[in-house]
Order: sequence, then C-alpha cells, then structure tokens
Amino acid sequence: MQEVVLPVRVLKRLGVSSLIVTNAAGSINNDYDKGDIMLIKNHISLFCPNPLIGRNMEEFGERFPDMTFPYDKEYIAEVKKLAQRENISIKEGVYCYLTGPSYETAADISALRVLGADCVGMSTVPEVTAAAHAGIRVCGFSCISNKGAGLTDEKLSHQDVVNSCEDSKNDLYKLIDGMLKIM
Repeated sequence: MQEVVLPVRVLKRLGVSSLIVTNAAGSINNDYDKGDIMLIKNHISLFCPNPLIGRNMEEFGERFPDMTFPYDKEYIAEVKKLAQRENISIKEGVYCYLTGPSYETAADISALRVLGADCVGMSTVPEVTAAAHAGIRVCGFSCISNKGAGLTDEKLSHQDVVNSCEDSKNDLYKLIDGMLKIM
C-alpha cells in the first residue's frame, strides 16, 4: 500500500495542493450506463487496507485525518458548472473501493447497493486517503465501464472496460482540462 500512495506523497513534497483522480468502475446504480462519467462525491472503503496504517508520517498530516468529505466540495460545484457549460452529462455519486483483482460477485453488488455505493472499482481510494492526510484537495471522476455483476447477463471482461472508457474519454478530457484551469 505504501508503494501505491508514494506518488501522492512525492507530489505533496513538490508542492502540489490539488489532485485529480480517475478510474474505471462498474455501476451499481441502475440509472448509470456504460460510458457515463460519475463525479465522485464520496467513497466507501470498509473492507480494504488503509494506507495510513503504521507509523504516522507527521510531515504529511495528523494521525487521524478527517475523511468526512475527501472530495473537495468547491471542486464538485465547479465540475457541475463546467459540465453544464460544456453540455456534458455527468452523474454524481459514491464510489466503493474493493481490492480486486477479480470482479465482484453478484452478492457483493447487492450488499454495496445497500451500503449506498453507486459504483465500484479497484483503485483511487488509497491515493485519495493519502491526499486527504497530506491536505491535498481532490477532484475525482469514475468512467462507468459496465453494469455490476449480476445486474445483467453479460460476462465481465477487462477488454469491455477498456472499450467503454474509450467512448467517454473526450468528455472526460474536457472536464479535466477545465478543472486544471480552475485549480
């Protein structure tokens, strides 16, 4: 986990104060379709190792950082305005992090829906946790790449994930470019 979050810590040392994170995620929310872009408003990581376990690195932040709103509220508002100006349809929701590398079971998806997750993936949360610890403001996007296990009869595959994200990349690039001008 320390290797995963090392780039965030290096960025902090270099003076970076804002971070944009992206991922591919399977939808849990039935209103989300392949190719949708979801603005991450919060996340769930109950079952995964926390990158802050171990000796606290005081130079980055306090032992118990507040994780109430790890995604910057001002950035969320700016993305919504930007999407409206650019006529880009976006969703807003809660991302759930599971370690993978296997896709979730249908039972996992059912349980995550009850917990309030809108989509699920295998990345992003460790980096966001390290960023929050270091006081870095975060803006996050999920490319909805597939319906979660058991929501359709489709077999999940990595190639389908790649193909689905290809369809929405231009809109995502516009949102990221717009946010870079604001940050």
